[in-house]
Amino acid sequence: MSTLESVIWHILGYTAMPFIILSGFAVVAVICMWLLSLGKDKQV
Repeated sequence: MSTLESVIWHILGYTAMPFIILSGFAVVAVICMWLLSLGKDKQV
């Protein structure tokens, strides 16, 4: 692998990591809010 390819893959990897972590956090937050809303009393 050339130096340019190595640099490109490092940049792609380091930019993908925060996106994967933040999207995973968002998915877990949405699932938790949905589960909590199931147990909520719907009558006001």
